[in-house]
Amino acid sequence: MLRALSLAAGLALATAASAADLRVTDAWIRLLPGGAPSGGYFTVHNDSGIPVELVGVRSPDFRDVMMHRTEIAGGNARMEPVARASVPAHGELRFAPGGYHLMLMQPSAGVKVGGEVTVVLSFGGGRTLSARFPVRGPAG
Repeated sequence: MLRALSLAAGLALATAASAADLRVTDAWIRLLPGGAPSGGYFTVHNDSGIPVELVGVRSPDFRDVMMHRTEIAGGNARMEPVARASVPAHGELRFAPGGYHLMLMQPSAGVKVGGEVTVVLSFGGGRTLSARFPVRGPAG
């Protein structure tokens, strides 16, 4: 019994420790004029030995944020919504033009080129990670 409790406690600590091992780099948003959806790009790093699932994204600076992935089929590019994306153990997941990306809808009045916005990434198990994303213009 004691051994089982010890093992369970060790697994809980390993899972909890992985939350501290998540980080975001290369974050930025492409703000488009005229109410067009903006694009969000970043790399999430998982420095733990446990794979994690990115299950949602939100921002207080946009009315809606969705994860998408660009797929090329028959020479045509098409965007598909994504409900979740895996971040491998000791690996990374890139959100970049032409691949995984965020679609950010209806920015608040304070979102301006040259500023920054907060984006909150949600992972399986209820973990979240908040990051600041610089806002760039249409040319990126």
